[in-house]
Amino acid sequence: MNFLRGVMGGPSAGPQPSGADTIQKLCDRVASSTLLDDRRDAVRALKSLSKKYRLEVGIQAMEHLIHVLQTDRSDSEIIGYALDTLYNVISNDLEEEEQDDSEEENSAKQVDDLGSQFTEIFIKQQENVTLLLTLVEEFDFHVRWPGVKLLTSLLKQQGPQVQQIILVSPMGVSRLMDLLADSREVIRNDGVLLLQQLTKSNAAIQKIVAFENAFERLLDIITEEGNSDGGIVVEDCLLLLQNLLKNNNSNQNFFKEGSYIQRMKPWFEVGDDNCGWSAQKVTNLHLMLQLVRVLVSPTNPPGATSSCQKAMFHCGLLQQLCTILMATGVPADILTETINTVSEVIRGCQTNQDYFASVNAPSNPPRPAIVVLLMSMVNERQPFVLRCAVLYCFQCFLYKNQKGQGEIVSTLLPSTIDATGNSVSAGQLLCGGLFSTDSLSNWCAAVALAHALQENATLKEQLLRVQLATSIGNPPVSLLQQCTNILSQGSKVQTRVGLLMLLCTWLSNCSIAVTHFLHNPANVPFLTGQIAENLGEEEQLVQGLCALLLGISIYYNDNSLENYRKEKLKQLIEKRIGRENFIEKLGFISKHELYSRAAQKPQPSFSSPDHMMFDHEFTKLVKELEGVISKAIYKSSEEDKKEEEVKKTLEQHDNIVTHYKKVIREQDQELEELKQRINTLTSQNEQLQATVTQQVSQIQQHKDQYNLLKVQLGKDTQHHNSHGDTLQMNGIQTEEVSKLKEELEEWKNKHELLQGQLKEKDSLIEKLNSSQLEMGSTEQSLQTSRFGGLEHSHELQKELEMLRSQIQLQSAEISKLQMENQKLQVMSTATDPMLGDSGATAATSSELEARLEQEIKELKSQVKALSEEKESLKQQLDSSTSTIAILQDKNSRLEREVAESKKEQDDLLVLLADQDQKISAQKMKLKDFGVAVEDEDDTESGDQGDEDEDGDEEEQDENAVVSYHDN
Repeated sequence: MNFLRGVMGGPSAGPQPSGADTIQKLCDRVASSTLLDDRRDAVRALKSLSKKYRLEVGIQAMEHLIHVLQTDRSDSEIIGYALDTLYNVISNDLEEEEQDDSEEENSAKQVDDLGSQFTEIFIKQQENVTLLLTLVEEFDFHVRWPGVKLLTSLLKQQGPQVQQIILVSPMGVSRLMDLLADSREVIRNDGVLLLQQLTKSNAAIQKIVAFENAFERLLDIITEEGNSDGGIVVEDCLLLLQNLLKNNNSNQNFFKEGSYIQRMKPWFEVGDDNCGWSAQKVTNLHLMLQLVRVLVSPTNPPGATSSCQKAMFHCGLLQQLCTILMATGVPADILTETINTVSEVIRGCQTNQDYFASVNAPSNPPRPAIVVLLMSMVNERQPFVLRCAVLYCFQCFLYKNQKGQGEIVSTLLPSTIDATGNSVSAGQLLCGGLFSTDSLSNWCAAVALAHALQENATLKEQLLRVQLATSIGNPPVSLLQQCTNILSQGSKVQTRVGLLMLLCTWLSNCSIAVTHFLHNPANVPFLTGQIAENLGEEEQLVQGLCALLLGISIYYNDNSLENYRKEKLKQLIEKRIGRENFIEKLGFISKHELYSRAAQKPQPSFSSPDHMMFDHEFTKLVKELEGVISKAIYKSSEEDKKEEEVKKTLEQHDNIVTHYKKVIREQDQELEELKQRINTLTSQNEQLQATVTQQVSQIQQHKDQYNLLKVQLGKDTQHHNSHGDTLQMNGIQTEEVSKLKEELEEWKNKHELLQGQLKEKDSLIEKLNSSQLEMGSTEQSLQTSRFGGLEHSHELQKELEMLRSQIQLQSAEISKLQMENQKLQVMSTATDPMLGDSGATAATSSELEARLEQEIKELKSQVKALSEEKESLKQQLDSSTSTIAILQDKNSRLEREVAESKKEQDDLLVLLADQDQKISAQKMKLKDFGVAVEDEDDTESGDQGDEDEDGDEEEQDENAVVSYHDN
């Protein structure tokens, strides 16, 4: 302390030392002193001088302070002083606070350069940053807090370099994540600021921080601080969440999969009253809405955006946002940001768009939210930013929403307009804005109506039916005609640009609309006159759009109007404008600065109403048509014909593809239904199988119990010869036994009948076998077929033998049951004379009664099983009967074949007789010519022998057939 007094504040008779000299002495003291207290006092003195003499302390003391951090880790106080001194040297925040207004402008730049240079010196040795990370892990407040502030300052000055050092250091990011769990709010809050700087523009660190459970901790902090009603800590947490999620698809997916979107819903539970909207709450809610937009931004991958939109609908977040949208007393900037947020939550998501269409404003009578928003859009007294937000909301509602487009256009058609005029529809508001005196309303209404027609040829044709009453006494004119009339009247540039964009969207890819447009003889001369004139820069944009509209009239022209065929329009351009001049004017659109701005993102964001010229979707249309129109202008008529043929072919192909897609879709639905049926049947089958196995196990248990009861009953009859109350019980049992006897007699009779039927079938089969054996002398082909029949009959005999054996087994079981029944009768008769000692044997009689009832149940179940087996035997007999009928059919076919063979033999005999006659005639002729021939008698005898043989064979065949018929 004496040293410090001598250096800093002690009285001295000589001249006072300068600040640089004092700092030098302190640095020497830090470097050379052996006592820790002396070094600590010197570092404390450097800390107090570091704010005023920042440059000197930074140059002379930085190396010594770093050495203190390395060597004096055991003393938290000196470490804290050293960290504070380094923070004062490196940080620019202190200098900016102390600057006076009279300082020069370049002082701020000098301060920034100074902090950046000191930071560069500090991080030149990467070990310094690693050392700082280890110090941040210390729990001591005097070490941890200044370490966090110093690291934050380093990241502000040289962010990318420090980020890279932390990224490569072991567990560098994980150490810093522990700051969020610190119970001391100061360290926790500064830890949030540190992570903000750490995660800026570094996707790798953002992923690590996210997977270190940052989302859970930050959302917990926001909830603890009161959500939107919280202070600046909530704001810092929301900024950190934006850093982690913006343009980071991996973290966005992790946020959605972790069900963190559901935790955002309480943020937007605000009251309807106007009180309580502090500046901090407005800031917090603004950041919360921006965070929602980060998750559903149109620049994200479509799949990720769609999944987040669905999650927001299912958790009720969209409903909560719509509540704020329709609430009263909401500040204008919050309302504007809410409209933009709702826009992107519903954009391209059919479910969300349908819900938004059903939202009504709390008015009397209730009006749809879309109508209320459109009223704000066409009201020139509303703020410009709010009107742009409403237009964006309407565009997002109609984006890829053909159902919503149809509902908007239907409000313009004559059949759906409310004749009473009590309610205002969306179509009426758009028409009112389209033809109002406010140019901004004209532009917004034209763009909104163009989005209702986007990529929807059917609605473009339907909109041609819209008729407008311009004034009393004049006939109504079409909407298309009214738009061209306003164009020709020379209105403001913004109005004409909006109408030309509407007409270009309307006529593109719709030849019927082109025909209606060309049918008005004033339209083409107006367009050519606009294009051909040499106007100023403001009018060049209108000239380019006129050229685009004329080019669309050529490209989508179906040549239905003779005076405005493609060739004639091209000739008109060549004569009045010139092809090169036309292409040059067409290029004015894409070269315009406002066109480039509008093409960047879907949301219409303009610095002033005068810059509101182009729509994002229209820029896509210009990119698509500019090239094809340029080519169409230079094409000949033959090329046009070829192109039309190609178009027709493509249309046919598209129709075929659409048809097959429809068929495939239907088949997919059928497959899904069949799969569902298979699943249900499989589950039913499994349930039934489980039931069957359960019943089988129960039956087995009952059988086991029955056997045990039989054994126990035998023992009881041996040990207990006298029973008191068994008479009444046996009376009941005799009735049951008599019923069983009757059932057994019935089954015996049925057995006898079945056996008689079996004998009849056996005799019939034996007859068939004997008839087939008698046919053994026929042709070999018949023998093979008969042999197959015999084999089949033998198989039937085997089956019948099996059936007989089964019947015998069943009869044996029945006889067993009869024997058991007789035993029961004997037992009942044996107990008749024993009527004494009723009180002593009451318990035993009740047990016997229960056992006998169980036996009766078992006998009934066995009888039922026997009946089922009898039914199966009947079925087998029926099958054998059908087999016999099949054999009879085969025998009838064999008879027909024998008859046919006999007929063939008769024909052969006739042929042989004719042949013999011819031979004898030839022999006679030979004899007449003197040729030696065999003796006639020998020939006749030979022939006679042959005939005898043939006759014997024929006679045998006839006998065989007769015997077959007899059988």
